[in-house]
Amino acid sequence: MQKTLVEMPEILLAGICVRTSYKQELNKMEEKIFPCVQRYFHNALFEKIPKRKKPGVTFCAYTEYESDYTGAYTYFIGEEVHAFDSALPEEFKELSIPAGSYAKFTTPPGPMPDVVVNAWQAIWEMSEEEMGGKRRYQTDYEIYDERASDHQKIILDLVIGLETS
Repeated sequence: MQKTLVEMPEILLAGICVRTSYKQELNKMEEKIFPCVQRYFHNALFEKIPKRKKPGVTFCAYTEYESDYTGAYTYFIGEEVHAFDSALPEEFKELSIPAGSYAKFTTPPGPMPDVVVNAWQAIWEMSEEEMGGKRRYQTDYEIYDERASDHQKIILDLVIGLETS
């Protein structure tokens, strides 16, 4: 994976979310992320988001961490918006990803879901030095853009929040 240290501006997202944990996601009977993603795409929920900034570019964010990646967190899937809209459908939520220092990892091409699973496993095993700093555990996210159109050769960016000194 290619790593770049970046300063990111605030990003506003609109979408849907579920509360889950690392342990739940290991159990196919308890997992919540895959059903959430299926609902989002199969029901074309992205089309209901007002003020979409880049239609077709999906963000999957991990936020509201209880501790670190092994604890509970909120999984959010949606799109970037120009501004929050009071006309957002009832089932939708808003998420503001704070501006700050991030490590951006770009995956090599691979099939879904292997490409994302392998990327996260590599990130979880990284030292602070390899990461480029200490993880903030505030909001981390994946970006699925035009490079994710071929499900056998997906390339995506994983953006990990870092603490600033």
